[in-house]
Amino acid sequence: MSRRGNCWDNAPQESFFGHFKDEVILNNCSTLEQVRNEIDDYMDYYNNDRYQWNLNKMTPVQYRNHLAF
Repeated sequence: MSRRGNCWDNAPQESFFGHFKDEVILNNCSTLEQVRNEIDDYMDYYNNDRYQWNLNKMTPVQYRNHLAF
């Protein structure tokens, strides 16, 4: 839960939605199901395949495997 007047609490969500708006085009979707699929696909990409600066420019899966060895 966000504290009142503290913008830093929302930084991860703001970052995600900023990237989402830049990288996903929902105008091509004609049904709610297509919108849901686009959002689901992007969330999967963002959490598993997208390179993250905080993870030494690795995907989360690559970083997890890197730490395991």
